[in-house]
Amino acid sequence: MWDLIVFIIVGLIAGWVAGLIMKGRGLGVLGDIVVGILGALVGGYLFRQLGVATGGFLGSIITAIIGAAILLFIIGLIKRPGDNV
Repeated sequence: MWDLIVFIIVGLIAGWVAGLIMKGRGLGVLGDIVVGILGALVGGYLFRQLGVATGGFLGSIITAIIGAAILLFIIGLIKRPGDNV
């Protein structure tokens, strides 16, 4: 149960920080959690492919932030002007 709560908190922090880094591309609390969690998966995959090891709570947050920022960048490329997503 605690693992799920920590996972959600990491996702929220990562999504929020990535939204700030990407200049206001945050998606609200729920959207930030989803982007942060997906970002953690993306970042974890990329770091494993590059042979970069991260550990602990701080390493998880950094990995998730980098992955979420990449995800927000891709969303920004796909999103058309005037879309509300």
